[in-house]
Amino acid sequence: MSVMERTALDMSALLLGAYELGDMILASGEAADYLQWKKAMAEDPAAQELIRKLQKQKDLFEECQRFGHFHPEYHKAMDAVRAVQEELDGVESVRRFKEAEERLDDLLYEVSETIARSVSDSIKVPTNKLLPESGGCSSGGSCSGKCG
Repeated sequence: MSVMERTALDMSALLLGAYELGDMILASGEAADYLQWKKAMAEDPAAQELIRKLQKQKDLFEECQRFGHFHPEYHKAMDAVRAVQEELDGVESVRRFKEAEERLDDLLYEVSETIARSVSDSIKVPTNKLLPESGGCSSGGSCSGKCG
């Protein structure tokens, strides 16, 4: 068997395993909750109205942001976006969707990390978290304390 044939077989086995892993993730409770709450949020008239309102406020803020803090309406527009976001976060379907989304994201991160670590400990694994739990400020890492 040539190297090219063996590589093709290895790649097909790898792809088959990846599809099986994807199917297992789709069958997980995390994915089911995510899809359930995504649908509930999409069908919630209060959530949809607030999402439209938030987008409108964000558009107004973007106009102000072109001039930065010097725009006379900058802080007012920013406060309006925050107020609508807080109101939106209070809607149960939105809150539960965000919680389910975070749990699914955690599952995907764990799978990615497991795959990466099986290849090498030095591979970086992407995350949606702003401050990863290992490293960064206040984590006991090698931070110099001179952040900002």
